[in-house]
Amino acid sequence: MLIRGARDDDWPAIYPFFATIVAEGRSYAFPEGLSPEQARGWWMETPPGRTVVAVDGPVVLGSAKMGPNRPGRGSHVATASFMVDPQHSGRGVGRALGEHVVDWARASGFRSIQFNAVVETNEVAVRLWRSLGFDVLTTVPRAFDHPEHGLVGLHVMFLDLS
Repeated sequence: MLIRGARDDDWPAIYPFFATIVAEGRSYAFPEGLSPEQARGWWMETPPGRTVVAVDGPVVLGSAKMGPNRPGRGSHVATASFMVDPQHSGRGVGRALGEHVVDWARASGFRSIQFNAVVETNEVAVRLWRSLGFDVLTTVPRAFDHPEHGLVGLHVMFLDLS
């Protein structure tokens, strides 16, 4: 597996799993039914942000986007979002992308990483982020409308890079 910067010609491979994950409604609050061009604006970052893909040869396994959590005086804190193609789950793609983002944020001079909205019922993601050193700072109650569990909390997770 190789992680590299996403290119324009990667979008046709990213969009199908982006659309599937958003439509499932279990981990992201992105608007549903986005066209490929609308969705591209939600996922493909421009500088100072960055979008990467995890690939195995020509196959895109997953993607992450990262950048400053806030502009200006909050720009020393990074944030990121991750999606792994469900066809390739269980292969360590999420962990590889997570480690890449932590390394990128540290090398880019960020002081910390804040995830603003990790769905509390997304146990795989919560377990992964905890294993990479993130803490849950707080949980915003009933902030996410989950298709099976109803209103569930969103964790704010944090990793100090200093």
